Amino acid sequence: MNTRSFSNVFRRRYAAVILLLVLVAGIYLIWRQYFAAADNRTAQNVAMVQRGDIEEVVTATGMLQPRDYVDVGAQVSGQLHRIHIEVGSEVKEGDLLAEIDPTLFMARVDASRAQLRYQRAQLRDREAQLALAEIQHRRQQNLLAEDATTAEALQNAEAQLKSAQAQIEMLKAQIEQTESSLRADEANLNYAHIFAPMSGTVVSITARQGQTLNANQQAPIILRIADLSTMTVQTQVSEADVSRLRLGMEAYFTTLGGRDRRWYGTLSRIEPTPTVQNNVVLYNALFDVDNANRALMTQMTAQVFFVVAQAKDALLLPMSALSMTPVRTAGNGGGSPTRRATAQVVAAGGGFSPREVEVGVSNRIQAQILSGLEEGERVLATQAGLGARPAAGGSRPARLH
Repeated sequence: MNTRSFSNVFRRRYAAVILLLVLVAGIYLIWRQYFAAADNRTAQNVAMVQRGDIEEVVTATGMLQPRDYVDVGAQVSGQLHRIHIEVGSEVKEGDLLAEIDPTLFMARVDASRAQLRYQRAQLRDREAQLALAEIQHRRQQNLLAEDATTAEALQNAEAQLKSAQAQIEMLKAQIEQTESSLRADEANLNYAHIFAPMSGTVVSITARQGQTLNANQQAPIILRIADLSTMTVQTQVSEADVSRLRLGMEAYFTTLGGRDRRWYGTLSRIEPTPTVQNNVVLYNALFDVDNANRALMTQMTAQVFFVVAQAKDALLLPMSALSMTPVRTAGNGGGSPTRRATAQVVAAGGGFSPREVEVGVSNRIQAQILSGLEEGERVLATQAGLGARPAAGGSRPARLH
């Protein structure tokens, strides 16, 4: 073989080796893209059974109001002469809050007292006349017995006596009427001074000093006093969720800017009459919460959670890892429904094997595993979205896309 022939053979073999290497590299890249990537996605799509706490809750939006409060109004008309407090003032029961100009009421009291003195003086005069009429009547009786007077004179004495008695009865009635009017005038004078009916905090003042109040038709509200040591959370629960509530169940809420702090209470009342907003039926559910440190304020918005069920230190899995299968418990009358599900468990030799588990408390994110799995076992984190290989010797699960 000459040199030229040897060179041609070498070039052909060299080209064949290069082509073979390119082919092997291409096959490797294809395998890595379609198989290794799938295995990597499978590894990333695995969830582990872990322990933790879980709650099943009904959520609602609520508003904070003081549990005990009173609207303080004016019982008499007049100019609001002075207000002694301001919003935020702490008051005790009986403290003077405001004053209505008392000039008119004092004048009426003075007039009633003067009228009463005049009538009492008249009563004393009538009593003296009655005493005289009684003397004259007895004298005429004695004279008639001795035939020293006439029957007509005795009749006149009797008439004067009865008139004097009637005059006294009329004056006593007038005095009682005047005394009643005086009591009303004195009460109105006292109403011109407005006192606190309870201890608490002044949370609002709706009237202004110098304003004229008219209490003839409806008592005008001047201010509101509230006991802020206990707040009531009023929530609106939809008709779809209200059947899940029960009196005495635990509830908690957070507030805007509360830094995830929780306030706890117990559901105390569900009002039977609903309100309808935009064709949505809502029921008021209320519970109280202690507010000794005054951290909660009136009209705050609360995100409320009613705890339907909860479990501590339970085995947990994502809900997406379970395929739910409701089953009726055997027994008389059918019993209460229990929930079972299927999880795709990662087998020791690779692939997945379906396993039936019993589910307890669950929410939209997690579920409590009562039986069928152990802590640390790995399962397919989602029941859809990825092809899976069955475990050796196991039944093939539904293909994942």
